[in-house]
Amino acid sequence: MTAPGRRTVLITGSTDGLGRWLALRLAEAGDRVLIHGRDADRAQEVRGAVLEATGEDRAEVLLADLAELPEVDRLADEVAARTDRLDVLVNNAGIGGATPGGGRQVDEYGVERRFAVNYLAGYRLTRRLLPLLLGAAPSRIVNVASAGQQAIDFSDPMLASGYDATRAYSQSKLAQIMFTFDLAEELSGTGVTVDALHPATFMDTTMVREIGISPWSTVEEGGTATLRLINTTGPGSGRYYNGLSEARADRQAYDREARRRLRQLSDDLIAGRSGLRH
Repeated sequence: MTAPGRRTVLITGSTDGLGRWLALRLAEAGDRVLIHGRDADRAQEVRGAVLEATGEDRAEVLLADLAELPEVDRLADEVAARTDRLDVLVNNAGIGGATPGGGRQVDEYGVERRFAVNYLAGYRLTRRLLPLLLGAAPSRIVNVASAGQQAIDFSDPMLASGYDATRAYSQSKLAQIMFTFDLAEELSGTGVTVDALHPATFMDTTMVREIGISPWSTVEEGGTATLRLINTTGPGSGRYYNGLSEARADRQAYDREARRRLRQLSDDLIAGRSGLRH
């Protein structure tokens, strides 16, 4: 294991739940933590908790709504303005599969909201921050995915027909894993490792409580599994884990043609020329 401390770590969605837990643990270990959220008060609360726990101002606040691609780009610009290296990127922000108001929502380009927040924002942010990660190598990218996965229907990837929030969530999480496998191959030999995980099932988080499910696991359980990937120096990259154990993702994740189609779709959506407006 590496000795944490003196690293710069960006955790998206770090004002609650798993992200907040990680921010506190990493700051306590000596890392500089970039806290991301949408709400300034909640983000400042986490920063205050870091100060109280460590006695040092080791956290900085970055605000952005990851449902909006211009906001993702602004976040990347702000990170680059604040640091010349990024040792760890944790793509953790997400929308659940059965949250209140779970009907289909799309942006002006027809990008479905769960796909945008859970996957496309991380895809774009990671691409934008690669120079900082490469400059800090050995560095790590950890994508917080889920065991809930469903194959992407490329004839209707934004689910314009027969929308279901759970399906939208599940395909967005599979997309994260597919991106993980692709990027790990692309970055082979650079010193930047990329892994994805399902941290734990139905952790005791706001997202789980809002849908009326009794938690099956603690945030600490999921956090411990995520910290292991953040801190490990073990061999390998481009892996998917269920908790602490390497696992098998949905079979579409291993389909190179499907991954190519997802990469093309993602680039087209970012360019705003997908033609998917519905």
